[in-house]
Parts: sequence; structure tokens; C-alpha cells
Amino acid sequence: MWYFTWILGVLLACSFGIINALWLESTEDMDRASDTEVQNGSSTEASEK
Repeated sequence: MWYFTWILGVLLACSFGIINALWLESTEDMDRASDTEVQNGSSTEASEK
């Protein structure tokens, strides 16, 4: 039965790595979008002033 636990551990580690990579890419995209808004002057803070 040790192999069942080993396979579950490997699958959990792989899924954690995949989810972490997807989260990192989505936060990078959000950072890029906010940077371009600030450069273009179309941020919500700039439009309120």
C-alpha cells in the first residue's frame, strides 16, 4: 500500500506546481495591465482627479 500513498503524493505535488504556475501567470498579466493603464493615464485614480 505504500505505492498508493507515494502516487497520491506525487500527484498532489504536480497539481500544486501546475496551480502555482497558473496563478503566477495570471498575476503577471494583471500587473502588466495595471502598468499599461498607469502609463496611458487611464487608471481610475487619474480619472477621478
